[in-house]
Amino acid sequence: MKEIDKILNTQLSDIKDQGTYKNERVIETAQEAEINVNGKKVLNFCANNYLGLANNNQIRQAAMNAIKEWGFGLGSVRFICGTQTIHKELEDSVSRFLNKDDTILYSSCFDANGGLFETILSDKDAVFSDELNHASIIDGIRLCKAQKFRYKNCDMDDLEKKLSQSTARIKLIATDGVFSMDGTIAPIDKIVNLAEKYNAIIMVDDCHATGFIGKNGKGSAEYYNVLDKVDIITSTFGKALGGASGGFVSASKSIIDTLRQKSRPYLFSNSLAPALVVACLKALEIINLNKNLLKDLEQNTLFFREKIKEIGFEVMGESHPIVPIMIYDAKKNVALSEMLLEKNIYVIPFSFPVVPKDQARIRVQLSSIHSREQLEYAINAFKDCGKALNII
Repeated sequence: MKEIDKILNTQLSDIKDQGTYKNERVIETAQEAEINVNGKKVLNFCANNYLGLANNNQIRQAAMNAIKEWGFGLGSVRFICGTQTIHKELEDSVSRFLNKDDTILYSSCFDANGGLFETILSDKDAVFSDELNHASIIDGIRLCKAQKFRYKNCDMDDLEKKLSQSTARIKLIATDGVFSMDGTIAPIDKIVNLAEKYNAIIMVDDCHATGFIGKNGKGSAEYYNVLDKVDIITSTFGKALGGASGGFVSASKSIIDTLRQKSRPYLFSNSLAPALVVACLKALEIINLNKNLLKDLEQNTLFFREKIKEIGFEVMGESHPIVPIMIYDAKKNVALSEMLLEKNIYVIPFSFPVVPKDQARIRVQLSSIHSREQLEYAINAFKDCGKALNII
């Protein structure tokens, strides 16, 4: 055994001893509210499939038709021979949806965030990042030469203090629209006020908001009625918008043109596959036409949040379909998830380093396609298991 394997095996053993080792459960069916795991049917409460579009028949058909018409893949990056008319159609569709000048597609939102900051910021500039921002924002900021400031989660006093002390040429405030581990929506309206006061621009990662937060599903900025005041929106097609993969940046024409010229993950990654592009177009069409999906998700969210608190669990957030059920103890957190799986409830325990130490939780995620009967079954299962483990 080589030395690196000895070192890593010791680290892996430590992770297992701490109760934070992550096992990948294998799903044996398509992504739905009910799936097969380990040969039995279980209710899925941990997918980002907020609007139930991951296995939608219209989207599946659109993807199959796209393969017949446009082929399987392009074998190229965008600027060589990897741009079809459908790629421009999807960029135009996203731009219209988010009321922005233009949009650029990436293979993921992780890549979008990774290629954003170093492309548009220099050492003359400064970026102000929420301390609980997604790893992709953190990594993207690390790559740029701008001055870096981290403000306390959703703490506008701390953000203002840092903004007021900066003499940078460009001040960019970066935040998640929704903090995925807490299910809380960032105060975008208050951030807008500070940006206007200190002549800053705003970047919002809306991965857990695009398609279902706000009156028309346009995200956290629409939720606060400040969509036109947010300069840059990054997001994904891999959650509410069909649940596959792909990401994007929507912003002014000058920002998007600059990204097309200089953003490394865009320049050196293959184009999105045609089937994915057309399927995402169909997902946006469905969301624009069917507001019942948003209403169903909202009703499911309010019902589950109310009932899970009634039986004694502590939850974070207020109205988002991410419902973090706080357990705190990592080992008990794992035990709860395993006991729930025995009752055919599929949830995943989150612990350090995904969340801070001693902040272990079960993150329940609701979908518009969960039935009331499925929600009630899950709540009863949580009640039984929580009592058995002396959590409630």
